[in-house]
Amino acid sequence: MKLLNYTSKYLLILLVPLITIWAVIFYYALLDEIYDSLDDGLENQKVMVLEHPELIESAFENQNFKKGNHVIEKIGEQEYHNFEESYRDSLMYMQNEKDYEPVRVFESTFKDSGAYYKIKIITSMVEEDDLIKNLATYLIILYLLILISIVSLNNFVLRKIWKPFYSLIDQLKSFRIENETTLKINKTDIDEFELLNQTMEQLTEKSRKSYLNQKHFIENASHELQTPLAISINKLELFSEKNDLTEEQLKDVGFVLDNLARLTRLNKSLLLLSKIENQQFVEVERVDFESLVNHIAQDFEDLLLHKGTTLNIVVKNELQYQMNKDLAIIMLTNLMKNAIVHGVKQGTINIVILGKQLILSNYGVNHALDDDKLFSRFEKMNTDSRSTGLGLAIAKAITQKYQLQLNYTYSTIHNFIVVFP
Repeated sequence: MKLLNYTSKYLLILLVPLITIWAVIFYYALLDEIYDSLDDGLENQKVMVLEHPELIESAFENQNFKKGNHVIEKIGEQEYHNFEESYRDSLMYMQNEKDYEPVRVFESTFKDSGAYYKIKIITSMVEEDDLIKNLATYLIILYLLILISIVSLNNFVLRKIWKPFYSLIDQLKSFRIENETTLKINKTDIDEFELLNQTMEQLTEKSRKSYLNQKHFIENASHELQTPLAISINKLELFSEKNDLTEEQLKDVGFVLDNLARLTRLNKSLLLLSKIENQQFVEVERVDFESLVNHIAQDFEDLLLHKGTTLNIVVKNELQYQMNKDLAIIMLTNLMKNAIVHGVKQGTINIVILGKQLILSNYGVNHALDDDKLFSRFEKMNTDSRSTGLGLAIAKAITQKYQLQLNYTYSTIHNFIVVFP
């Protein structure tokens, strides 16, 4: 949900109880004002009656309010002194409505020519059910108008105000640090958005410079390491060929050559891992994994023959995915090499393409491996000194780069499963 709609949703939710509470308060305040106005009018009518004696005479003959809106009856002195003025609501049959309608009744007393009288005055009043109905109708109309106003405000006014923010978001979506591109910030009059733009511009520029420095450092360090390693290996090989060395000396030279070769492989693997994590493999294409598996299997024919391992490839369906082909080759090569190297001699390796999964299975140690450490760097499941411990870590980094999943399961055989989205 977008920010504008998100805030509008809670604004509308908040308005419902607020308008309801306001309606209740307004209703009782309006009713109180109506009663106050009616009571003032009734008191004014009493004054007018007392100022016109002819109205008093006619009121004695007006029984049940048939000839007017006031009735007068004679009372005793004691009742006069004990009487308290009152206002009350009542119902009266109205000829024009042919129904009982609410009226406001005012009862009071007065003294005239030594005699004591009680006067009743009535006046029509507003019907509360009609008042509630009309008030509810107008409130619903008010709420709908507020709803329409908020939606219109979001679509026309706030959308324009938030335009710099969405422009920045769109640029950040397409921003790729490996492409060495910079953000194109549009000027805005809103201080907060201007601060956000400046901060993001500084942050991306700083990240881009750090990325370039790291990239150059890794490339230079790798190159500087690779050259002396290659020279050392060549020198030692020439030394062992040109000199008559004892068997013990040859073993020592061979040990050094093995370590230098391992250091060379480690240097290449770390460089590759850094390039993957730094998003330096930009080119992508549609990779056919069936043909890729068959191609890589041919490269391992000699190693398979040496270990007496049988490789079965089962393809249930076509599997293609958009990614860098070189990385796809490295991923499958590492997984296949891992299965061959750590599998038992005279064993079987199965590669199955089924649905959106590529499954490599091999027989190895008779227990499950620690999958918490399996894909970590420099973690080895055996004591082979020639292994760099980076093969599965590189495969995992490649799958993460392209939103794939690399899982491990064990059920008498070891299964490495690549799940495609």
